[in-house]
Amino acid sequence: MNFWQRGLKSVTRRKGRSFILFLVIFILGNVIAGAVSIQQSTKNVEIETKKQMGAQATIDMDYEQFDKDYNANPEKFEDDSEWFSAPSLKELEAVGQLPYVKFFDYSIPGYMGTNKVKAYSPEDGSVSYGGAAKYQFNLKGVNRKEIVDAEEGYIKIVEGSTFSDKDITDGMQRVIISKEVAELNNLSVGDQLVFDVTGEYYNEEDMMREDEGTDEGEMTDDGGLNEPEVITFDFPTEVVGIFTVVKKEETKEKTPEEVSNESWQAMEQINTIYAPNKLVQSLNAQMQEKIWKMPLEDVAGNEYYQSTYILNSIDDLEAFREEANALITKEYYHVVASSDQYDQIAGGMQKLGKISGYVVIIAVAAALMIISLIVLLFLRDRKHELGIYLSLGESRAKIIGQILVELLLTSALALILSLITGNLLASGISGSLLQMDWLNGAQDGVMYYGNMMGNNITTEEIQNAYNVTFSLGYIVSYLLIGLGTVLLSVIVPLLYILRLNPKKIMM
Repeated sequence: MNFWQRGLKSVTRRKGRSFILFLVIFILGNVIAGAVSIQQSTKNVEIETKKQMGAQATIDMDYEQFDKDYNANPEKFEDDSEWFSAPSLKELEAVGQLPYVKFFDYSIPGYMGTNKVKAYSPEDGSVSYGGAAKYQFNLKGVNRKEIVDAEEGYIKIVEGSTFSDKDITDGMQRVIISKEVAELNNLSVGDQLVFDVTGEYYNEEDMMREDEGTDEGEMTDDGGLNEPEVITFDFPTEVVGIFTVVKKEETKEKTPEEVSNESWQAMEQINTIYAPNKLVQSLNAQMQEKIWKMPLEDVAGNEYYQSTYILNSIDDLEAFREEANALITKEYYHVVASSDQYDQIAGGMQKLGKISGYVVIIAVAAALMIISLIVLLFLRDRKHELGIYLSLGESRAKIIGQILVELLLTSALALILSLITGNLLASGISGSLLQMDWLNGAQDGVMYYGNMMGNNITTEEIQNAYNVTFSLGYIVSYLLIGLGTVLLSVIVPLLYILRLNPKKIMM
């Protein structure tokens, strides 16, 4: 009789011992299967969510590190303004040449107030602007004719076209506006759009008096502060394109706060005007000179660039972050990615993934010890049987093979059953854990992402995306861990077989 046939008959004849071993492996297998399933599910949520948020990055100030250093040593920043200066355009372009970058753009931002040219505001009238200007517009400079926001699907050009290469290089007086702004001002592609740029100017004497005065609204000794000087100048442009904001599909009912935040973000985007960088630079310079009356020498070379890097894949993010940070010489500037928001608000999901990882390690260690002890005890009870096999000339290798067949037959059945029950167990336990306050401590927060327009997510959306499934990755991972644990657990018992002496056993 072959050793594998003896192993099969041994399992069926020793039903009590086989059942004990099956029960132990089944229980431990459920723990391991449940932990592996949770770990796989949390990893899948992170991967899919970050893909949805996009492989987009920018170079922005590290406010957290700055606050930490400032609180530790505020004197360091009193006489040194260099810490606040942004990376140079040369450094931003060097980052854009990294192999992980699909394409990049750098933008000169700006804003302006107007009274004649109308900006969009919500129908409920919840937004109002103070000061001399009734309306406010955001300016977003572009350095390439393909607008990043359009390529990433945040806006869509519905009329006209984007800028030409000549528009970009020469800084032509051409703009792209939203459909809502165009309708409010009766504009279409090809029309002239003259912005009545409006701002307030406070002279230095008034500013000093305001600083020395009393609380807001109180009169000073000479009867009150002078009104600021309202200055307006015309800035002519031509409309070459009209865009609409691409709305995200609604997957759930939103809270009033979420509705308010989305309404504000939509309004900001609708009131954004795209223009060549040189045109935005020219408008900023005119505002500084005409409204704020800054000297010409202070206006020149005072540009601030917002960079946008679109990566080839979300998988390239960490490698890009490491190499890009090495190219940035400014101490308090670093890479910020759109997917970083996930790490900020998915604390509960990340905790769950870590806990499941610890459970796998503990369960595997426990399984190694328990299965080893049980198999060793069973082998000691069968010492005379094994001694007879050796006396009859059976090789130790075949006896070890028989023991492995017995163990694998029992463990295979236990592991396959626990593969199913462990998945069901993981679904129930993880659902309960995610509702617990200590695990769900991460709150939705606001994180600054420069000029990026990535998809905003909430803790609730991440939890809704969590789903324990019977996936191929889960099956393969669990069976590899389970079978590997069983095989490792028989190393010590098999050493016992190698030490058996048939003469002493049969005496």
